[in-house]
Amino acid sequence: MSYFTEYLAQQKAAYDSIPAEKVAHLVELLKKCWAEDRQLFAFGNGGSGTNTSHFITDLGKSSSDKLGKRFRCLSLNENVAWITALGNDYSYEDVFAGQLQNYGRPGDLVLTMSVSGSSPNLVKAIQWAKDNGLTTIALVGGKKGKLAEIADEVIVIDSEHYGRVEDAHMTICHMLCYYFIENTP
Repeated sequence: MSYFTEYLAQQKAAYDSIPAEKVAHLVELLKKCWAEDRQLFAFGNGGSGTNTSHFITDLGKSSSDKLGKRFRCLSLNENVAWITALGNDYSYEDVFAGQLQNYGRPGDLVLTMSVSGSSPNLVKAIQWAKDNGLTTIALVGGKKGKLAEIADEVIVIDSEHYGRVEDAHMTICHMLCYYFIENTP
């Protein structure tokens, strides 16, 4: 029983490290993206990749339903054929940057999640986005990594435990979506 009690205590500490003021700032970026009819792209690897898909589903459906106008949002984790073609023909580092080259436009918004903050494919995509006038957001773990150095907006979860950081990142995504679901007349 002590393992589970300790796990929950450490999870609570990870949640407590979420800076509410930075989440509120991300809401403002999402509002601007929505109001200007810009595109939002999200992507990540492994569990973070599924978190981005979950986030985009909630934002694109439930948040949009509440607002009456749709968020233009896309998870770059969904098109397996495109991901494998980019990985095979170029490199795995290109699987997200390659898609952004087709879709991304100056003024669009990009969000990535990474526990390590150093995944080469995420770093390359965020750097491409910055170099091409997109606003970049990185949700990372306690190691911070290269993403924390280059992204325009960064939220660091004070843990290096993959499960706890991924759970905290998903909590941030739910906060972003439920802001629109629960605060819109």
